[in-house]
Amino acid sequence: MILVTGATGNVGANIVSQLLEVEEKVRVLTRNPTDHAFPGQVEVVAGDLTRPETLTEALTGIDRAFLFPLHNALDGFLDAAKQANLQHVVLLSSAAVTYATPGLIGEQHLQVERAVAASRLPWTFIRPDYFMTNDLVWAQQITDGDVVRGVYGNAAVPPIDPRDIAAVAVRALLDARVGEAFLLTGPQSLTQIDRVRIIAETIGRPVRFQEVPREQFRQQLLGHGMPTPVADAYLDGLATLDGKSAQTLPTVEEVTGRPPFTYAQWVAHHAAAFNPPQT
Repeated sequence: MILVTGATGNVGANIVSQLLEVEEKVRVLTRNPTDHAFPGQVEVVAGDLTRPETLTEALTGIDRAFLFPLHNALDGFLDAAKQANLQHVVLLSSAAVTYATPGLIGEQHLQVERAVAASRLPWTFIRPDYFMTNDLVWAQQITDGDVVRGVYGNAAVPPIDPRDIAAVAVRALLDARVGEAFLLTGPQSLTQIDRVRIIAETIGRPVRFQEVPREQFRQQLLGHGMPTPVADAYLDGLATLDGKSAQTLPTVEEVTGRPPFTYAQWVAHHAAAFNPPQT
């Protein structure tokens, strides 16, 4: 049986559905089992990665697990996993760990990777680049009007669909890809301006990107509750990408045997989020 943590997230939910498609037995660990409806075939166990006393039941009878990266909070899980003789852990990490300057996010993921490796559990690391779902932050602006406001509009990333991240994680779980670290990108290098254009073309509405001053945008991030170090790291990261093309990798197709989803396909899958509600 396979344990999936973070099963309500963008990646975890897709891992659950894809494992069920190949008739694997799946158990999910969740803090509040009544807050989310899982498919009937899924075994749901109440528990919390930050509370080791809740993990014994979750890990009993489990041989493989997908691990969501809680920073500075996984020692209890790793200890419980060793006691349960877990045979393989597939960790969701980040492409940022491979950067020359990993930054705040990369350093946090490096700490988690090191903890998993130090546990001596058989591991696989999944290192995706920019999630396409991050662009859902634009949904409100697009449904309210025809302008997405931001900074460094010519900063390019290789956005990846969480369905593809999940597909690689599933193959790692099923094929025992132990000791491998998969760096994942989407199939295209796209700037923010490109992505807004593709959204407009896909949903059939006029939407454009509008550049705003960096400090104005920074204050908006802080006003929405983003911690200052995170906001500054995010903006500095965009600045380093401005005007450059992003590298794309064939990893998704190599591991899964099919091409990754394009940005336009992702937008079509989430079109309802970018269109005003029907009245």
